[in-house]
Amino acid sequence: MEDKELQLVDHLEELRKRIIITAIAFVIFFIVGFIYVDDIYKWFVRDLDVKLMVLGPSDIIWIYFMLATVVAIAGTIPVLAIEIWLFVKPALKPNERRITLSYIPALFILFIIGLSFGYFIIFPMVLKFLVNMGGDMFVTNFTADRYFRFILNMSLPFGVLFELPAVVMFLTSLGIINPFVLAKIRKYAYFVLVIIAVVITPPEFMSDFIVTVPLLLLYEISITLSKFVYRKKLKKQQEEELIEA
Repeated sequence: MEDKELQLVDHLEELRKRIIITAIAFVIFFIVGFIYVDDIYKWFVRDLDVKLMVLGPSDIIWIYFMLATVVAIAGTIPVLAIEIWLFVKPALKPNERRITLSYIPALFILFIIGLSFGYFIIFPMVLKFLVNMGGDMFVTNFTADRYFRFILNMSLPFGVLFELPAVVMFLTSLGIINPFVLAKIRKYAYFVLVIIAVVITPPEFMSDFIVTVPLLLLYEISITLSKFVYRKKLKKQQEEELIEA
């Protein structure tokens, strides 16, 4: 009983260590983003024909924090992935350690691809639709706060969702999920993804369709990759059983 309690304390201490390291990395990247926020801001507004407005001094610091936070999230993802890997590493076999370590750069790359998809494809499409919907009825002015909130709403969810294939492969390699479970809950997953697509896009069928299709494809790709990892894992286990026999 005492051994189990000691093991639990050790695990909690290790988890605390990993959380602290991740938090420190987030703060460092946040500071870097805060330092270069002027360049980041200029890059985001490079195609705008008008200057963004602020409604008060607090909006200015809020924009700084918002942009620095995006940089911090993007930079912290690989650190978080490494810390999670180091936490579960003792429970993994040598070959599992090598395989799961390869997922870390994939998480970062997929996050960037998702952000790019949201920013370069979804964001301009939705913005154009909303501006055109106003037509000549309104004078279109953008506040910096609303503009950057809109960018985040249109891009950040895709950065997270595009990591689904790598996360599924990682969990499959650990034996937490398998492709049969993913296939069984497909209709529920589809429903959730459709709801997400409808919520983050304007009430117009084409926009919903353009967002929904990539999300459903991501889920199907995740199932396929899960099957690949699952079969490879089974084959490895059978080889090890034959060697032991």
